[in-house]
Amino acid sequence: MSKYLLIMRGTDETSAAMMADLDEMMATTRRFIEDMMKAEVLVAAEGLDDPGQGVVVDFSGEAPVVTDGPYGETRELFGGYFLLDVATKQEAVEWAKRVPAVRGSKIEVRRVAEADEVPPGSENNGRI
Repeated sequence: MSKYLLIMRGTDETSAAMMADLDEMMATTRRFIEDMMKAEVLVAAEGLDDPGQGVVVDFSGEAPVVTDGPYGETRELFGGYFLLDVATKQEAVEWAKRVPAVRGSKIEVRRVAEADEVPPGSENNGRI
């Protein structure tokens, strides 16, 4: 089994569409989470607060610079994730296709690297 992260990406427009019928979206999402739990593939799921409430720490210069609000381009904001433990990438994709999402949003599917995939000799062997 491998872990895959289903990253929810949206825009200001998709966020507004989701908020327009939030109760229905939440109910649909709860049913989706229950389906993943019954299939025993869900490891974790979290939604994120409004990007305007966050900060960005930018390491482009000599010293880190902290700014309020979302980073640079806001066409596609990271809105939350589902972490799944599934047998194949295709299975993760099939779950991603079932995510309750509004038109215009995207789900990025990324495999989570295992600790043993870190090259030998790497500091802390890939652990923080």
